[in-house]
Amino acid sequence: MKAGAKAITIGILKSLAVIVGIFLLFWFVFKIKALILYIGIAAVISLLGRPVVIFLKRRLKFRNTLAAITTLLLVIATVSLLIRIFVPIIIEQSKNIQDIDFDMVKRDLNELNIQASEYLGVEQINIVEAIKRTEYVQNFNLEIIPSFIDIFFGNIGGFVVGLFSVLFISFFLLKDEMLIAHTVTAFANPGREQRFLSVLNKVKELLSRYFLGLLLQIMILTLFYSVLLLYLDINNAIAIALICAFLNIVPYLGPLIGSVVMMLVVVSNNLGADFSSELLPLLIITLSGYTIAQIFDNLITQPVIFGKSVRSHPLEIFIVILIGGYLFSVAGMILAVPTYTTLKVISKEFLSEYKIVKRLTKNM
Repeated sequence: MKAGAKAITIGILKSLAVIVGIFLLFWFVFKIKALILYIGIAAVISLLGRPVVIFLKRRLKFRNTLAAITTLLLVIATVSLLIRIFVPIIIEQSKNIQDIDFDMVKRDLNELNIQASEYLGVEQINIVEAIKRTEYVQNFNLEIIPSFIDIFFGNIGGFVVGLFSVLFISFFLLKDEMLIAHTVTAFANPGREQRFLSVLNKVKELLSRYFLGLLLQIMILTLFYSVLLLYLDINNAIAIALICAFLNIVPYLGPLIGSVVMMLVVVSNNLGADFSSELLPLLIITLSGYTIAQIFDNLITQPVIFGKSVRSHPLEIFIVILIGGYLFSVAGMILAVPTYTTLKVISKEFLSEYKIVKRLTKNM
């Protein structure tokens, strides 16, 4: 009896120790989430910049350090060029949006609502008043705006630190191709290093396909949006299309924001137009074209990316993206899929005896 009670006690203590250990691990990860985010972004940059480094070393005979610095400078120059191109367009469109007479839009919406109610024979619904009665609008506090501004400018220092950290980590990942491999194999027992390298190569292969797929997705959506905006005779159509396509890399939230941006751009480019006879048909065309692009993306493009690259069920992806969003906000949503893919490859190799791991990794 004493031996049995002792075994039960030891079992309970071990279980408690495991639970406490898991809790402390999650707490530690949460505390260093900024560092994890910097490493993740740097890993993406190094993955995308690796072909450039290889080209510079093999074709132009650059040394490792010079090749890494040159690649980073190219990345910075590319980002700076994109900012130089798109920021003036964003500012211009923002000024156009500020010129929208929302009181006139409100009157037009109510007038349209009256006409529709009379035509359909239903009770009239005051759209504006319905919006005003929503909980979000009623609880909206104007003090949020200055607070947001204070937070934004207060985080400039954090942004600078984060940018320096990402560039610093990216430099060493680009400079030393075997840095990650040496770090990974340091956890391996002697003679089992090849197994760890196999996992690393598998992760690189899947993530390379994933990011190439994202690039293809952005190009396809840019083509769809460009055709739509050019048809509507919108100024800077291709640049705006590219901005809306880039927003799509933020899962679920990005397409919604992109649709709002595109609708506002259409309104701002048709100021003074009659709402019911001119502007409303344009908005319907815009929303219809945007919806067609999203349907194509969801039914064809995304299954190719998620199916052939990360090889995960859409429900898995949805849950993982939500978790990433809760932990790391928008950046977490973007990096959630590649991180989850990496964890699945590691689990398949080292935890394949567990049933849940077999279930989740059966297609890998």
